[in-house]
Amino acid sequence: MFEVTVVIPNYNGIAFLESCMDSLKNQSFKDFYTYVIDNASVDGSAEYLKKNYPWAKVFEMETNLGFAGGVNAGIRMVKTPFVILLNNDTAVDKDYIKELLAAIKKSKRIFSASPKMIQMYKPSLMDDAGDLYTIMGWAAQRGVGRDVGKYDKDLKIFSACGGAPIYRMSVLKKIGLFDENHFAYLEDIDLGYRAKLYGYKNVYASRAKVLHVGSGTSGSRYNPFKVKLAARNSVYVNIKNMAPWQIVLNGPFLIMGHLIKLMFFKKMGFGKDYKEGLIEGIKTAGKCKKAYMHAGFGRQVAIEGDLIHSTLIYVKEFLARKLTDKKEK
Repeated sequence: MFEVTVVIPNYNGIAFLESCMDSLKNQSFKDFYTYVIDNASVDGSAEYLKKNYPWAKVFEMETNLGFAGGVNAGIRMVKTPFVILLNNDTAVDKDYIKELLAAIKKSKRIFSASPKMIQMYKPSLMDDAGDLYTIMGWAAQRGVGRDVGKYDKDLKIFSACGGAPIYRMSVLKKIGLFDENHFAYLEDIDLGYRAKLYGYKNVYASRAKVLHVGSGTSGSRYNPFKVKLAARNSVYVNIKNMAPWQIVLNGPFLIMGHLIKLMFFKKMGFGKDYKEGLIEGIKTAGKCKKAYMHAGFGRQVAIEGDLIHSTLIYVKEFLARKLTDKKEK
């Protein structure tokens, strides 16, 4: 029996599928299954895959379940000990699967391993070296826009980016899958946070490399749909995972974070969308399951330390990018 299954969510991604599927076809590690979850695409994606990549199992959904619902549908069918999620707008290095498996097998306490994600069209720059989550309620890509050579060290991270991680199935069965209330955005942060509350670790695997376009499905970095959902889901992440004492302690920073983002998106023309997302999140927060109750006070304190550490890394990298931009001008 194979050890790992690759699950690829797809929604009208026919333009990206060739490079993604060809890179999987050329893996040095061959013993894996490939499931493509097609979220009711209308661009011929499913037919294209069946014709050109018969070794991949294509499951056609009747409606668009979003990222969370789509990958959950795939994960529920997985019988292997590990599952890899892979965005369709990627091309993976030939040793990608081998290195992810090596990373997650180092300890049974490791829930996820996040690869070295590199910008597809600027391969000298990082896209993601594991995700950060700050006391301001901001999720951020560690290393984004910085020199790829600076991220060659394996280490613990706050959460794996959902674009190309590996997860341990036994832990998913214990802590639950992606929260489908999210539909899309921040569901990976939420899952990684939840794993930490249960006492598991998330790590960065620098030798597992992936080229990533970014926003391949949504079509742009910012749009009304994405801004509104991310704002709503940011409320969900905090309500579910932060203990009440953390909400109080981080409250001023969370408020400041939302105000800064509101001003940012207002300047870009998405202020109304951001505000509507926040309001929806607050109104519907009651349906959120409180994951923080699975951690004792000591573990909550340790995670608060991780939030502060993530914030310091975010500030450091933000200033470094600004300094690099200034030098280039």
